[in-house]
Amino acid sequence: MLTPTLQARSLSKRFGDRVALRDVSFLLESGEILAVIGPNGAGKTTLLSLLAGAAKPTAGEVIAPPGERIGWVPQQTALYSKLSVLENLRLFARLERVADPDLAVAAMLEQTGLRERAGEQLGRLSGGNRQRVNIAIGLIAQPAVALLDEPSASLDPRQRERLWRFIAARAQAGTGIVFTTHDIAEAERYAARVLVLADGELLFSGSPADLRSHGSGDIESAFVSFLRERGH
Repeated sequence: MLTPTLQARSLSKRFGDRVALRDVSFLLESGEILAVIGPNGAGKTTLLSLLAGAAKPTAGEVIAPPGERIGWVPQQTALYSKLSVLENLRLFARLERVADPDLAVAAMLEQTGLRERAGEQLGRLSGGNRQRVNIAIGLIAQPAVALLDEPSASLDPRQRERLWRFIAARAQAGTGIVFTTHDIAEAERYAARVLVLADGELLFSGSPADLRSHGSGDIESAFVSFLRERGH
């Protein structure tokens, strides 16, 4: 049975006079994969940064079970380009105080398909491979919740498929997943539930099938129709 693992209560965020997020509430269950979609400037990245504790809300709160880890994987990698893949993973495993860093690193290299790249200097990798390292670091401590901002944006189709197999396995093991994407078909394919943000407001929370019902074509057309109906 699924249990609540993260809750947003009336989250709002202002930057001066600009409202980036307005009164957003939802509940994430353990093992659930939740997609956050919306136009540019909708507040998707702001929402994830609040959930991760990387920014403080102007109003509202984020509630997580005491002692549970939240993994945060932003779009921009914050890794050490002169270190190898293996050295980066070992460093962050120790910073996260993982109980058995060597075991965690070995498992993550295998699960993300990076084992053959372990000795390569990070700065010499392609953007897609750097992103995979970024995701591996965000998940190395086996967090209860993983927040992924555009996780597949720089990946080719084969890398994307491998990534989603890994994410699905983490969800099956009980990790709650929240990811943002501009690829509406990706949200339909992998998420059990979709949140639609526009101009900082939560306009929709439901299954991809529910969102598709707002149009007569594919889900991307339905998404556009839904936004038009709501004046966006």
